[in-house]
Amino acid sequence: MIGFMLRLTIPAAMLLDCGPAGAQDIDPDILRAQAGTYLVAPEDGRAGCRLTLETDLAIGGYSLSGQDNCSKPLPALAEAAAWNFDGNGGLILIDPTRKAIARFVESEGSPMKTEDETPLLLLSAPDGVDRLPTFRSLAGTWAMQRPGGEELCSVTLDGTIDADGHAPLSLSRDCAANVARLKLAVWNIEGFGMTLMSHDGSSLSFDMRSDGNFDKSSEEGGKPLSLVSH
Repeated sequence: MIGFMLRLTIPAAMLLDCGPAGAQDIDPDILRAQAGTYLVAPEDGRAGCRLTLETDLAIGGYSLSGQDNCSKPLPALAEAAAWNFDGNGGLILIDPTRKAIARFVESEGSPMKTEDETPLLLLSAPDGVDRLPTFRSLAGTWAMQRPGGEELCSVTLDGTIDADGHAPLSLSRDCAANVARLKLAVWNIEGFGMTLMSHDGSSLSFDMRSDGNFDKSSEEGGKPLSLVSH
């Protein structure tokens, strides 16, 4: 699936400070691996903005760019002047006075996000996409098809979330046999990835494209497959 998490999590033992790591404490390879462009966006599907984490030194950490893009969707982040590791596997954005204005914490198997009432997520995103998909935005009917257009099944996604964080789905009666035998019944979202699942362990994972449709994750193997909105 799309690498929606930060590229590396830094063990606290690798950071010499108890607080945010000083520049001299970070292995250059780790720093370069973490650097890059990320989308910062609210979990509820509202628009976010892209920030580029750089490797040059800045007051309180390392330089970043793109904060001007945040002035409208996330004005508080427009004040960001640097970024740094927090010493506990997380990442912070810092203003010119070294005050942390956003702290992204790690959560195993999930994107890094703040602990606010409406969390902000920090993750890689398809080009041109400025917000996270939600159950509500993806609810509707999708064609499961081969890249050439051969439709294998019609999939209807319900946007009603259950206690386990899943939502129901239904397949059309004319699904191809190799899809029907998976007995797909529920779906969920993780960052820009969508997973369709059965109640007995079968699943198909998809990654979002820049046009809002989905392609089967490369980790799945087998023939290419897409989900295209009707």
